[in-house]
Amino acid sequence: MAELVTEVMERNRLTTDDVISVFFTSTPDLTAEFPALAARKLGFNDVPLICASEIDVPGALPRVVRLMAHVEVDRPREEIQHVYLRGAVALRVDIAQ
Repeated sequence: MAELVTEVMERNRLTTDDVISVFFTSTPDLTAEFPALAARKLGFNDVPLICASEIDVPGALPRVVRLMAHVEVDRPREEIQHVYLRGAVALRVDIAQ
């Protein structure tokens, strides 16, 4: 999870001061810890974070964590990089970078 958060922050040249909030989801097969814990360990101390479980759809890609970060930056939306790691690229080949 820390890898995903770090990649999103680095690829988009963000600091925690840019982040308004982050919404995490994970597939129902992931139960060891809350995904937001990784963000807290990376310094997201005053950023609102929330976690939810994805709908258990038959045939869906297993072991996936997603995040949607709400950020305030002075860049157009088309410059934001959407990060998909490893097999998760298959979820959105149209925007994965």
